[in-house]
Amino acid sequence: MAGGTQERTEQATPRRIQEARRKGQVARSTDLTGALCLAAMVALLYAVKDEFFLDLQRYLGWYFSQVAGFIASEEVPGAVLYDTVLFSAKLMAPFIAVPVVTAVVSNLVQVGFLFSTEALNPKLSVLNPATGLQRIFSSRSLVELVKSVFKFTVIGIITYYLIKANLADLLLVFNRPPGGIYREVAGFILKVAGWAAVAYLILSLLDYIYQRYEYKKSLMMSRQELKEEFRQTEGDPLIKSRQREMRRAISLNRIISEVPKATVVVTNPTSLAVALRYEQGQMPAPKVVAKGAGRIAGRIKEIAREHDVPIVENKEIARFIYYNVELDQVIPFEIYQAVAEILALVYRLKARKNYRG
Repeated sequence: MAGGTQERTEQATPRRIQEARRKGQVARSTDLTGALCLAAMVALLYAVKDEFFLDLQRYLGWYFSQVAGFIASEEVPGAVLYDTVLFSAKLMAPFIAVPVVTAVVSNLVQVGFLFSTEALNPKLSVLNPATGLQRIFSSRSLVELVKSVFKFTVIGIITYYLIKANLADLLLVFNRPPGGIYREVAGFILKVAGWAAVAYLILSLLDYIYQRYEYKKSLMMSRQELKEEFRQTEGDPLIKSRQREMRRAISLNRIISEVPKATVVVTNPTSLAVALRYEQGQMPAPKVVAKGAGRIAGRIKEIAREHDVPIVENKEIARFIYYNVELDQVIPFEIYQAVAEILALVYRLKARKNYRG
């Protein structure tokens, strides 16, 4: 029975997902990021391959034309070096920026904006040889190994068939001028890279689906874990029930002690009851000594009858005081007149009763 309750059969709660995210645990495929970067680089190379070759050709022509002046002038080598660095930076900037931007966008799409230092915290468990062996021979490591072998196999097969299909053109490439050699070789490399990127992207999308499945599976909870989380967020039902009982007991004790000393009880008349106390010359205004709804209101009226405390029906005043005035607070100025009329009625009834007595 205990083993059954520990089975993780329940979907993760938002709180558990948020906690895992805070620790940096998210569903993310590094293969998908790599595939998108490769696809972006291939697209960039297709777009700039001719311009890239022409720029490189023009620069090399200019560079070699300056070689003869290196010996005659000491300033020329420095200027040429500066121009070389500047040209290289301009030439390589797109090839650095595109994969960086692609990687950032890929991660944002997969997991959103997330910053966590949890992975940087030192963990002694990584130094444990037994733990390391468990990770190496775990089912997850086996899956990653199979994925890597399958990935390289697919890309290898694609490369093999492309070489086989273009072998005749590749063997004749050396009979062409330098520009033709460049275009032929570059075109073939881009063709291989393009097909490899397509295959890699398809495999990485499957990997992303698998990573999400594994992530959701790893966060699944047992019924006991759900109960524990509910207790942490909502509180133990047993404790909350006891707290309610304690509050009710305190409220009843207060009613028993304060209602007999009240001047009047105002009701609405069935569901609300408010006990007011006023001592002329000692209090600036009537004070709320007890109030309640439902059964507590009924108890207030019972105690009031037992101790001959007048009960007056006034729906508006009863509701206003119950919802707006706390215990031991005097009534607000805006209901002074209405409460004064109630007290005047009470005093008249008491005077009449005493006269008859």
